[in-house]
Amino acid sequence: METVIYLGAAVLFFALIMASIALHEIGHLVPAKLFGVKTTQYFVGFGKTLWSKKVGETEYGIKAIPLGGYVRMIGMYPRHADGSLRASSSGLFQNLADSAREIEHEEIKPADDGRLFYQKKPWQKLIIMFAGPAMNLILAFALLQTLFGLYGINQPTLVVQSVQECVIPADRRDQSCRPGDPPTPAAAAGMADGDRIVAFNGVELKDWDQLSAMIRGNLAGPATITVERGGGLVELPQVNTVVTGVPAQYDPARRVPAGFLGVQPQMVRAAGTPVVVLETMGDMTVRSAVGVVTLPVRVFNTAADLVTGRERDPNGPVSVVGASRFAGEVATTDRLTDNDRFAMVLMLLGSVNLFVAILNLVPLMPFDGGHIAGALWEWVRRGLAKAFRRPDPGYVDVAKTLPVAYVVGGFLVVCGAVLIVADVIAPITLF
Repeated sequence: METVIYLGAAVLFFALIMASIALHEIGHLVPAKLFGVKTTQYFVGFGKTLWSKKVGETEYGIKAIPLGGYVRMIGMYPRHADGSLRASSSGLFQNLADSAREIEHEEIKPADDGRLFYQKKPWQKLIIMFAGPAMNLILAFALLQTLFGLYGINQPTLVVQSVQECVIPADRRDQSCRPGDPPTPAAAAGMADGDRIVAFNGVELKDWDQLSAMIRGNLAGPATITVERGGGLVELPQVNTVVTGVPAQYDPARRVPAGFLGVQPQMVRAAGTPVVVLETMGDMTVRSAVGVVTLPVRVFNTAADLVTGRERDPNGPVSVVGASRFAGEVATTDRLTDNDRFAMVLMLLGSVNLFVAILNLVPLMPFDGGHIAGALWEWVRRGLAKAFRRPDPGYVDVAKTLPVAYVVGGFLVVCGAVLIVADVIAPITLF
């Protein structure tokens, strides 16, 4: 029965991710139609068509490989300034661009004049291309607001929940104390469960985040701690924090040196306002951006771990298969209540939507950000020409960036394949 629940939860979560992708594409489709762009296809998935139905000029359908989706808008690549489809000069990159241009223009009819994507105003192109990632941002906000509003958010306090007795090496699997392990600074100072930390090195504390940042930055320096205990203030004996390796704030896959005290705070659950949700999304956005920038290195490390048999980094990247496995784990673990399961799934789905939005804003083809960059450049270039009374420079030819699109697309295919294999053979587990 547990296996059935696991598989059911994984499949359901996968379906929810695909629904998010479908809504991403609707984000492109709706403004494209509003601005009169000819759109011939809206599909979820790639490969062989499983089902489709044509409504008006647009064919809607589902394809066999459920790893994405697309909206086909006619006229993505403009003709050359002289009206030709091929430039007079030749070269590998130019031929690639012109071949794609010729293929696309084969289905353009005289009646389509004015309805081609490249003919639209730059601000219209920006809205069409940004609306896809914006849909994922809206979904992420809605999911997190649901989570924070109905379930609440756990926030650390300055009250000590527990004191860790000893300093345990980060690479030790067994996290229990052994003879010879040195006591943590908190234990050496005599800190006790239930103490409320009110000052650190003479600085009055407002919240746990402030204390945590001060401990991390203290490295191996002296620490004087004042606690509230039994209704009075107690200044604990001075100790030195110790240096340990902790996940970097915005890149958990990288460990950085930081001070360590050895206390766990009590948590309180409070409803999250939209402002708290936006602040949380801001932090998650920075982490997602770091994840996108470091993706090539992290995927390479994942592949190396597979080849050498090393254990995968628990903070490493996962594919949609890995994310779905997380949902299966959450559904079947006995460590979580039903409410905790619901909350964790919402957080996972919100995180996936936010990552999809950030990834698609990368200013390279074939991402939406590549078209956004082209539209912005066209807007600036035409605006400058108008301001200085120069001839209109015309449309920006994004077809020239197709070689980049092929390289990036190939890289994404390789990354996807490596991560899917890793998530099947050596999956990262939550519990």
